[in-house]
Amino acid sequence: MEKSPLAHLVRPVSLKEFVGQEHLVGEGKPFRRMIESGELSSSIILWGPPGCGKTTNAGLMSRLTDSEFVEMSAVNSSKDDMKKVVNRARLFSKRVVLFLDEIHRFNKAQQDFLLPYVEKGVKFGELK
Repeated sequence: MEKSPLAHLVRPVSLKEFVGQEHLVGEGKPFRRMIESGELSSSIILWGPPGCGKTTNAGLMSRLTDSEFVEMSAVNSSKDDMKKVVNRARLFSKRVVLFLDEIHRFNKAQQDFLLPYVEKGVKFGELK
């Protein structure tokens, strides 16, 4: 039996279960509108203290829009890791929500690799 941290076991699986961040996920608010329409922005920056719901929110956005959720950390991810995610999205033509934790730790090469996708607003699921 796999042992998961309690925080993962009790993580919300719907917007109804998500507590807090009403200014983002409440009725008529930006994240809820994106999720309900199925149209996610090409890039979103979530910031805040640990435990405020950044990862949970990104996971919900992914799950509720039938997107693949890929979680990476700049602490232990390389440019090649990001290339694999992009190529996988190209190959399967499925929208990918790429959650990059600790992004401020990326080096210049990692930042430069992501720049075209962020600047052009290209969604990974739309890459050909």
